[in-house]
Amino acid sequence: MAADWEEIRRLAADFQRAQFADTVQRLSERNCIEIVAKLVGDKQLDVVHTLDGKEYITPSQISREIRDELYVHGGRVNIVDLQQIINVDWVHVESRANDIAKSDKNVQLILGQLIDDTYLDRLAEEVNDKLQEAGQVNIAELCKNYDLPGDFLTEVLSQRLGRIIQGQMDQYNRGVIFTQAFVSRHKARICGLFSAVTRPTPVNSLIGLYGFQEHLLYSVLEELVGSGRLKGTVVGGRQDKAVYIPDIYSKTQNTWVDSFLKQNGYLEFDALARLGIPDPVSYIKKRFKSMKLLFLRAVCVGQVIVDQIEASVEEAVNSGTWTDLQPMLPSCLSPEDIGILLNQVMRTANVQSTARILGSTMVVSEKFISNCISLFDESMQQKAMKEVKNNPVFLITEEDLKQVCALESTAPSRKEKREEQRRKKATEGSGSVKGGGGGNAREIKIRKTKKKGRREEDSDEETGNAPQSRNKQTEVPFMSQEEVAAVLEKHVCDYPEEMLSELTEHLMRPLTKMYQEVVRTVFMSSTNTSSGANRKQNVKDLQEEINNLYHNIRLFEKGTKLFSDETQANIAKHVLKTVCSDATNILLNFAAAEFMVAVESPSSITNEVRMKILGKLPEETKAPLMKLHNSLNGKSIEDFLTNLEPAAEACGFMLKKGDKKRERQALFQHRQALMEQLKVTEDPALVLHLTSVLLFQSSTNCMLHAPGRCVPQIIGSLVGRVSEDQHRLLSRYQTLVVKQLVGQSKKAAQGQGDADGLGEGDEAEAIQKELQSLTSEVKDIVLTPRKTSMSED
Repeated sequence: MAADWEEIRRLAADFQRAQFADTVQRLSERNCIEIVAKLVGDKQLDVVHTLDGKEYITPSQISREIRDELYVHGGRVNIVDLQQIINVDWVHVESRANDIAKSDKNVQLILGQLIDDTYLDRLAEEVNDKLQEAGQVNIAELCKNYDLPGDFLTEVLSQRLGRIIQGQMDQYNRGVIFTQAFVSRHKARICGLFSAVTRPTPVNSLIGLYGFQEHLLYSVLEELVGSGRLKGTVVGGRQDKAVYIPDIYSKTQNTWVDSFLKQNGYLEFDALARLGIPDPVSYIKKRFKSMKLLFLRAVCVGQVIVDQIEASVEEAVNSGTWTDLQPMLPSCLSPEDIGILLNQVMRTANVQSTARILGSTMVVSEKFISNCISLFDESMQQKAMKEVKNNPVFLITEEDLKQVCALESTAPSRKEKREEQRRKKATEGSGSVKGGGGGNAREIKIRKTKKKGRREEDSDEETGNAPQSRNKQTEVPFMSQEEVAAVLEKHVCDYPEEMLSELTEHLMRPLTKMYQEVVRTVFMSSTNTSSGANRKQNVKDLQEEINNLYHNIRLFEKGTKLFSDETQANIAKHVLKTVCSDATNILLNFAAAEFMVAVESPSSITNEVRMKILGKLPEETKAPLMKLHNSLNGKSIEDFLTNLEPAAEACGFMLKKGDKKRERQALFQHRQALMEQLKVTEDPALVLHLTSVLLFQSSTNCMLHAPGRCVPQIIGSLVGRVSEDQHRLLSRYQTLVVKQLVGQSKKAAQGQGDADGLGEGDEAEAIQKELQSLTSEVKDIVLTPRKTSMSED
């Protein structure tokens, strides 16, 4: 036993030594970290590593610390601040804060801040203190002071109204909270102010002047008006156009409107607007529902005025006279309103077909107009007979031509006339060939007009300068407006001056048309005795004109061949468009006249009209004329001349062969005509064109009919044919003309209201002055005898 106790004591001593001895086997810090990481990875341990790496913290501890910090900060703390205090990653702080906000209904997460109800209650107490002091608070200002969103703050405060906050919120504007005492003061001020108003007053002006709260003012004002405390109305709603109209003003206003309409029979919209009525039309329709009013652009007219005008119009129609309605019309009516009123009255009275309006206020019956026209019957007949006697050749219509041809049943056939002309021409000697003065003069006139800004274009055809022998008026004039007025004034003496002028202007067109019919009737009646001689003379004149055009075209072709191919083509196309087209039109119209499809003026025939006329001709005449027409669309003058002879023969004309005498005469007349035109023109572009053509003819002895865009090529062809000084002057003048035309084109493109710069204006003026100074020198090149020639150089 003693040995056993000894062993026990020995073991106890060893155990005691082991307890007090240092541990030899211990875990290092790295091992601990790895073990914790392994446990976290296996999801056996849920901890969060701090930012400094020295500690681990559990999510529940994060939640407890967040709640502690929320309490310490008085119920409002920012998550960013919590992240720095707790010393963990922001993601973990945000996650735990969201969990707290979801699980606790007394805590909310707003704009990254945790806010609990204790903070909101304190905020409501502060707002209540401000409210009691000021009478109203604006939530927009509270948002700035407390850095909270407006919707959230509105909801929070509205939940505490009547409990912590002693006030009420405006039902129309939830951004304002006010006390009942403030509302009472506000209501008293509004009541006193609007009770003193005696005329229409914009509500907005009072808000700015007296500092009312806008929405509260409208609410109180509607309440006071609805209860009858304020005698008036608010028009325009709750907008900028809201106007308060007191009843006393409305009564006075209505009395004035009623009395004015009763006394005058009309109401002017501008006058009602000056009275303060914002929408006069709606006001009138609402106030006078039972009255029959005619609404115009600026006025409404009562039935009394309409009845008076209608009675006056009916009386004028029934009596076959006229009436001036100006005394019955309100003086404020505009011409547009007068027209609407009179048209309405004439529709109501159903007199549109028996009367018409002259001027702006005069109604004239058709019977009266017919009586006035009948005053001219005798003078119309006398003038027509005199006109037919003095001018036996008239431009008649297709129907007139058919009647004339029907009366000429005894006239020789077309074939017989052609044979007769051939025999006559065969007996004529070469010495009897007349000069080409008439046709040549006509040729010059066609080329006369050159429009500014268009000389470089292809469309150099000037149709406005055809000779008077070809471009007759389609209507024979009857009387001038002054003569018609004198006749009317002589027979009826009580016309007002304005009435006379309007009636005269109205009668001019029907009188002219009637006169044309009378002239045609007189002409047709005299056709039996005069048509034969006139037709013979016309055929003779056309024969001469066709021959003149034929020889001129041949001379123009000769001058065209002195240029390059491109310029030659451009000049040829121009000759085909102008002179050749004229010759074709004369032949075509002459052929068409025998088949009763002629037009009144050959110069007015276009490609489309040509095709229509050709479609109505018989085949034997149509075939050569169609070839001639097609050659106008080509580029060769020679082709046209080839087709001209058979076309002329088909129409009964014989083309005479040219000779030297006739050619010299044509060249001389052409030159003289161009020089006469050059003397009178001052247009720089036309001066350059005529001078270059004349110099070309003088140096080459060839006539030229070229478009304006070929002037540079003509001047270029003069090198070596005129002196160097003359060519230098022409080149300088050409440069200035081009600059002027370019400047005019720019100005036209920019518009009249678009001002040019100062520099451009000065340059244009300088160009104009230089052109004026050089124009006389350029003209003198061809208008004065040459002192030197190229041979002398």
